[in-house]
Amino acid sequence: MFLPTTPNELNDRKIKQLDIILVTGDAYIDSPFMGVSLIGKVLESKGYRVGIIAQPNMEGPEDISRLGQPRLFWGITAGALDSMVANYTASKKRRQRDDYTPGGINNCRPDRAVIAYANLIRRFCSPKVPLVLGGIEASLRRIAHYDFWSNKIRRSILFDARADFLVYGMAHASILNLAAALNNEQEPWDIPGIGYISKEQKGIELPSFEAVQKDKYQYIESFKLFYANTDPITAKGICQRHNDRYMVLNPPERYSTTAELDEIHNLDFERDLHPYHRDKGSVKALETIKFSISTHYGCYGECNFCAITVHQGRTVRSRSEASILAEAEGFTRDKDFKGYIFDLGGPTANMYGYECKKKLKKGACPDKRCLFPTICKSLEPDHSPQIRLIQKLERLPGVKKVFINSGVRYDLILNDKDHGNAYLAKLTQDNVSGQMKVAPEHTENGVLSLMGKPGIDDLLAFKQAFDQLSKQSDKKQFLTYYLIAAHPGCDLADMTRLKKFTSEKLNINPEQVQIFTPTPSTFSTLMYYTGLDPFTLKEIFVERNPQEKEKQKQVVTAKSKGFKGKSSRPYKKKGRFHK
Repeated sequence: MFLPTTPNELNDRKIKQLDIILVTGDAYIDSPFMGVSLIGKVLESKGYRVGIIAQPNMEGPEDISRLGQPRLFWGITAGALDSMVANYTASKKRRQRDDYTPGGINNCRPDRAVIAYANLIRRFCSPKVPLVLGGIEASLRRIAHYDFWSNKIRRSILFDARADFLVYGMAHASILNLAAALNNEQEPWDIPGIGYISKEQKGIELPSFEAVQKDKYQYIESFKLFYANTDPITAKGICQRHNDRYMVLNPPERYSTTAELDEIHNLDFERDLHPYHRDKGSVKALETIKFSISTHYGCYGECNFCAITVHQGRTVRSRSEASILAEAEGFTRDKDFKGYIFDLGGPTANMYGYECKKKLKKGACPDKRCLFPTICKSLEPDHSPQIRLIQKLERLPGVKKVFINSGVRYDLILNDKDHGNAYLAKLTQDNVSGQMKVAPEHTENGVLSLMGKPGIDDLLAFKQAFDQLSKQSDKKQFLTYYLIAAHPGCDLADMTRLKKFTSEKLNINPEQVQIFTPTPSTFSTLMYYTGLDPFTLKEIFVERNPQEKEKQKQVVTAKSKGFKGKSSRPYKKKGRFHK
């Protein structure tokens, strides 16, 4: 059953007042892939009356006030994406399309949506209960941070939104603990995974907002201290002074167990767009997530340009086989299911079912990474759990095909001497929809090092293995390579060499090339703003000119004269693009 979003639904359920109202920048899709829906269902499962207002009109009170005043709190999220990423390209041009908006036109999500919605609630609802920020926009902007779109250091979003609390990360437990504290009129200040504003210093103090504004070395120090305290096992609470007040972040909530993840994914999701939106058109994102399955959370890749580790964590938590199989069985009872599971994965598909045993006991290492510069010996990649899972799913009555459309780490496959080749053989034979996604991001060692990515030897070895297995399967399929232009440390000469490598070694003309976008809470953004390698403090080249960034991309995507290799464009089949 959908969570209520209209007064009629409240009347039908005889609800006089909701406990919690969630406000989001996405259309309301009731799916475990949508954070606001998942959090709403988690709260509802514990007895709270929860409603959702999706993409409220910003010009008047009609939308934001239609469900009345909540008894406990307003929950505010920008949606599945940071609103500035959703609304603007890396060249700061307004995006015309929005995959999370009915009809696909990008006209429903305000810039800096978390702040905008907080102001909207204050303007028209005169809230009598706390405003609680959540979702990826709030999570990644929880400390003073560089904002690419205004080209300045901004305060913690708690201050700019003038909110009472912030829940960061996945927030499965934090939001329940906060709701319970408010419901029981208890002090919430020590709940893990939340932030708030205080006049008192508490925990490890980061360099202040004012210091970070003035001194790029202080910004580096601030971010390093912040990043070092993001693991639930080892983290301490932190704070950061903004003028005469402090932004206080309690240590992260503990990671959900397999049993807890199973319980969450067993909740009654409609996996559909709420009827309230349907007359405005379809939502593109639903095509991808409706019949896909999330198998795990977190990523230990720690790529410097990616914020997944800050938001979801550096420790992978996997669901049980039984839970995933039950979810797939539910698909087979849906009238719209045609037998195809579009994706089985997570941030990285082939991290399911194994983790470093030391990390599970002692937390993430403070002085080294799992996969960079090479795979740590304490991590023992094992693809057999995912092989078994795929095979069991394929045997379910009503399931015709299981696709792995999430990206894979080829270095993990090559490092798994016992099951890596069998895993790749299984995927190339049965689970690739014409192409497999891999993300080398670059080919030049200096740039790769700044990205936190492995060298190209593994890429070439993986390509050889993939091509050979595809040939054995008598299938015309290929690898799609995701590449980044204008990453800090990358100049035009680097991109020219990348182009030469892709033409000569990969035999492709790349088209999946994106210009680096500095997003909050990544080391690469730290490099972009400071012009320094944060690990060595050495100066690095940073391309900031939009025209020169575009030139870096065009060097790679331009069709080479006489080129006879493959394009990396998704192939077209039956009227749609398969990714």
